[in-house]
Amino acid sequence: MKFSEENMGDSKNIFIAPCNHGTMKTSRLSGFYKKNVNERLKIVGNFANLNDEEITFLKEGHLPLELADRMIENVIGMTELPLGIATNFLINGKDYLIPMAIEEPSVVAAASHAAKLARAGGGFFTSSTEPVMIAQIQVVNLSDPHFARMQILEHKEELMRIANEQDPVLIKVGGGCRDIKVRVIDSNMGPMVIVHLHVDVRDAMGANAVNTMAEALAPYIEDITGGKVYLRILSNLAIYRLARARAVWRKDVIGKDVVEGILYAYEFARVDPFRAATHNKGIMNGIDAVLIATANDWRAVEAGAHAFATMDGWYTSLTRYEKDSEGNLVGTIELPMAVGIIGGATSTHPKAKIARKILGVQTGREFAEVLAAVGLAQNFAALRALATEGIQRGHMSLHARNIAVMAGAKDEEIDIVADKLVEEGKVRLDHAKEILEKIRSEKNER
Repeated sequence: MKFSEENMGDSKNIFIAPCNHGTMKTSRLSGFYKKNVNERLKIVGNFANLNDEEITFLKEGHLPLELADRMIENVIGMTELPLGIATNFLINGKDYLIPMAIEEPSVVAAASHAAKLARAGGGFFTSSTEPVMIAQIQVVNLSDPHFARMQILEHKEELMRIANEQDPVLIKVGGGCRDIKVRVIDSNMGPMVIVHLHVDVRDAMGANAVNTMAEALAPYIEDITGGKVYLRILSNLAIYRLARARAVWRKDVIGKDVVEGILYAYEFARVDPFRAATHNKGIMNGIDAVLIATANDWRAVEAGAHAFATMDGWYTSLTRYEKDSEGNLVGTIELPMAVGIIGGATSTHPKAKIARKILGVQTGREFAEVLAAVGLAQNFAALRALATEGIQRGHMSLHARNIAVMAGAKDEEIDIVADKLVEEGKVRLDHAKEILEKIRSEKNER
């Protein structure tokens, strides 16, 4: 299946209609993929109120070397990924354009197509928990670990007070340490007491805040227990910071056979970890692409998601699919989502700031919920392709264009070579070179 947005109706590029609340913008963009880059930029610029400087930077700009040199070590230059826009997303009644940075063909188109099909069922509906992160403090060299656990809990209020003194700004905006839990675990190095700080980090990803609190508490915990503290670090398994999304794909839109096929594909992933690994990778295709576009820590979210997939005791699907009483396909997703809209590279990287402006999210929780919807859409698209014509056909046309370019095709030659590769079912570099040579030979003979 080739993912595209053809046959999407007669709507204009951006429909803005008067309503009781002012104006309404829609992500339902007909033929967006057919337009050239400048036309797409103009549409997105109107949607997100981008200024001329921001549009120019998206089109031509590069991260300044002096800024890059401050972001990481040993900088020698920059590398970039294509930045695309997934359209059609309706989430909790609001339209979103989704910026996605990724090198893999079909992902952006697949998300757009899945979101279009979900609109008939009302789009995506999302929710989330409070943005609570966990910091862990490891205490060792204890002969009486359970006694030490009780000692720490007796000092809980005092420890929370000390933790909150480390970040007055976080306290001012409504965040801070909310609770302290203590576990005793066995290991080959002897028993360990593990202290968990539960910290509401508000609109930040939160790593710096929770790590600072853990560092500050370490000497106090050593004094209380008589043990030795080694690690003081956040956990990426953010089980108290969850994002959820649900959607209904109507059977009259996607077809009864597709509903059945997706249910079989999902059940395969639910019970088999070999399948679930690729199934969940498809979910993260969408989520990671948005995280990269906004300069969030996609590796942290990946780690948390895959660990969360094992919480029932085996590795399984992050999504769930069912049929409702009318035979429609109901999809849901729930996963940890430690993301932020302030701090770190999200606040300093120029293109990340523009991507966030296009996305239009106002809080970290809203951002997390949008990401959950994108993950569900991406997963639905992949299962739909697998359950119908297979995933490879969906990738072929875009992959063929890359192969054509690698073979040396220029301008209109790219489409000609790519079409021929797909038509003949041999999307290979050597065959692309043969086709290109033949095209140029025939052209010279004219």
